[in-house]
Amino acid sequence: MKSFIQTQLHNELLHPVREWLETREIHNSKLAHFLCKAIPAQCPFEQDIIVFGRKLLHIPPMCKLNPLYEEVVGLRFKALCYLADECGEDVTAYC
Repeated sequence: MKSFIQTQLHNELLHPVREWLETREIHNSKLAHFLCKAIPAQCPFEQDIIVFGRKLLHIPPMCKLNPLYEEVVGLRFKALCYLADECGEDVTAYC
């Protein structure tokens, strides 16, 4: 188990990266398309292991363990909003 000091130090080290991701604005449709393709809409690690029609094992989503998960998903949302609002594109293909 991590100590409070280790957790606080970890958060302080990632703060500049979090801030940079949160302040990014999307003004390029090629970049927006790339981000929407590169960042998955759902956690790709969640799986159900099914054998002969019976669920044997459920692997929970591990994306929440990523310390930058919220910021990366927020960046994808900004890209989707830019494509829909500014470019007038249909973004249902990315959902």
